[in-house]
Amino acid sequence: MIGATGQIGRAAVRALAEEGRRVRAASRSGGRDERWPGDVESVALDREDDAAVAALVGDGCEVLLDCVAYGRAHARQLLGLADRIGSAVVISSGAVYQDDRGRGFDTQDRPDGAPVYPVPIPESQRTVTPGDTAGNRKVALERELLAAGDRLPVTLLRAGAIHGPHCRTPRELYFVKRVLDGRPVRVLAYGGRSRFHPVHVDNLAELIRLAAHRPGSRVLNAGDPQAPTVADIAAAVDAVMAARSEIVLLDGEPPLAHVGVTPWSLPHPVVYDMAAAERELGYRPVTGYAESLPETVDWLARRLTDGGGWPAAFPEMAAAYGPKIDLFDYAAEDAWLGSRRRAV
Repeated sequence: MIGATGQIGRAAVRALAEEGRRVRAASRSGGRDERWPGDVESVALDREDDAAVAALVGDGCEVLLDCVAYGRAHARQLLGLADRIGSAVVISSGAVYQDDRGRGFDTQDRPDGAPVYPVPIPESQRTVTPGDTAGNRKVALERELLAAGDRLPVTLLRAGAIHGPHCRTPRELYFVKRVLDGRPVRVLAYGGRSRFHPVHVDNLAELIRLAAHRPGSRVLNAGDPQAPTVADIAAAVDAVMAARSEIVLLDGEPPLAHVGVTPWSLPHPVVYDMAAAERELGYRPVTGYAESLPETVDWLARRLTDGGGWPAAFPEMAAAYGPKIDLFDYAAEDAWLGSRRRAV
């Protein structure tokens, strides 16, 4: 397994090891998760070092899981070892999809750039062209691997909005921090109806486990059994944290750059069709969004209360949103709420 101590890898190592597989877990640090069985072998690995990856595979492995592969170079690295790998499971992304007018995740900041996908999105939906952004690099990876399916059977999992403990960019932080800060209001653009299909790491690990048992060359969506609205998520976090807040719903786009914008805020729904995974792998989710939320909230709350502020606790989250979208600009939110009340 490559990328074993990331959010996906931690859960997948545990799921595979607990069913009796012998797992070699490789990561940059060579670290371990406290929930792994003791016989999991941890290995330090530089993902960009072809010789190190070849040494990880050794004389051969039944299944190789790659959680951190991007682009043609990584695809070719794996294909160079195809004669020593029984099958592979590689994590891709739902960001590969493009709507029928050529709009995708990378066009959302443009005028009329928000994609309008079918609901739900099937794996046959058109994809972006290979390039340098995350979604484009995943497409390049997918195409290279699928073209060599006769040499290396590979299941590519197009993951939705991944959630659960150990996430580096946890969307739930938006609401958890507001509860801890005592914020009484949740302002939500687009009527609170935005849906960005989540996938819990345990459901992703289950898809990985099933794909390991049923090798093949294919792409499959990876999602939870539900795709809750952002208003549903706000209420669910409040319920877990025994909090009460007023939800202010705004029709249409955010009135200001930092007001009403959440990590789920989209004008049109992004919901993935899970029928193919159910049909081809026998996939049945092991958890749902609401059921899994208490563990995620507890992990986030502990990280936030360790001190140092949220950017120190989640530097990749801070970098992803940065000054462009200040997720916690309470002053702007209060000013807008005040002007709204005066206008009524």
